[in-house]
Parts: sequence; structure tokens; C-alpha cells
Amino acid sequence: MASIRYRVHALIQMEERDISPADVRMALESGEDIEDRPADQPYPSRLVLGLSSTGALHVAVYDIIEADEVWVTTVYRPDPALWEPDMKTRKARRS
Repeated sequence: MASIRYRVHALIQMEERDISPADVRMALESGEDIEDRPADQPYPSRLVLGLSSTGALHVAVYDIIEADEVWVTTVYRPDPALWEPDMKTRKARRS
């Protein structure tokens, strides 16, 4: 696996949410891309759903292929109020 790097925002969220770097690595290694964001700048990004020792995690990342790095921008546990039971599909917004 590529080297995992963390944006400061992600590290702050991980600490607040009691999510360890080992949890993030486990989620990325076991995970699948559930959203692709090719238009994001400066690099295309993606949202990964993976399992960790503490349960399901969503990990937002972007890849710097030439440096063999994955940069984590945010990490969170999917909220059942916002996600379908598969944790892959966002629930439709209600008007």
C-alpha cells in the first residue's frame, strides 16, 4: 500500500473521534471506493468505506500517484441518519 499521510484537519478529527492511524490503515486496506470526485483540485479525490477494529469508517483521500502517497483529508463513522444501511449510499435529502 502507498504511504499514508494526513492533513492536519484529519488528525484533529481522528483525535476528537477516537480513531487511530491503525484504524485508518485497516479501513483503507479493507475498503472500497464508494464515491469518486475526479474534478476535485489540486488532485482528484475519493471516499472509501472500510472496516476497522472499531467498525465502519468513511475515509476521504486523494492520491499522489507519482509520490506513491495517499493523503487522508477526513475520517468519520458513517451516520445512519445520513447513509443507507449499506453505508455506501447517501440518503435522499428531504425537503
